[in-house]
Amino acid sequence: MAESKKAAVYTPRLKALYKSTYTKELQAELKLENVHQVPSLEKIVVSVGTGKTKDDKRMLETVKNTLTRVTGQAPVERLAKKSIATFKIRQGMGAPVGVTVTLRGARMYEFLDRLVNIAMPRVRDFHGVGVKFDRGGNYNLGITDQSIFPELTFEETQVVHGMQVTFTIKNGDKVKSRALLEKFGLPFEKEGGR
Repeated sequence: MAESKKAAVYTPRLKALYKSTYTKELQAELKLENVHQVPSLEKIVVSVGTGKTKDDKRMLETVKNTLTRVTGQAPVERLAKKSIATFKIRQGMGAPVGVTVTLRGARMYEFLDRLVNIAMPRVRDFHGVGVKFDRGGNYNLGITDQSIFPELTFEETQVVHGMQVTFTIKNGDKVKSRALLEKFGLPFEKEGGR
């Protein structure tokens, strides 16, 4: 009788830490009665707006290449949702106004690990990220220069552009979400200055 061999399932480091230790620690620190009340990371959305260069094909290709290399996933082009006459934009028509990638599961935890432990230490004069959360407890992080990611070569960082990273958190308010992101190692700026 032949035994069936199970394939080894890869679990990202931060996901394993979250399941084994962070949930228990957060439940104790936040004084939550049920383990299902503990905040968890639902998805990470990485987006880049093309802005004034929306008609430039080279810029669009650069942005798409950057997001593909950094996230490991193909980006989706976004068209305008509203018509704005002063920006000469019509709803759903013309060139894409931005590109976006939605990360979930293993890729989400891998991206967060690389962002916190590899990319952020490469920022010059870094004093921590801002502390503003939205009402739902979600967090937005703006990155002004894509060259902090080591996946990109020098040639790929010649056209400088920023990116927006949105952390969507389940069961979160401002306090719970901050506690969760601090467990994952996101360095928030100190209260009252440097």
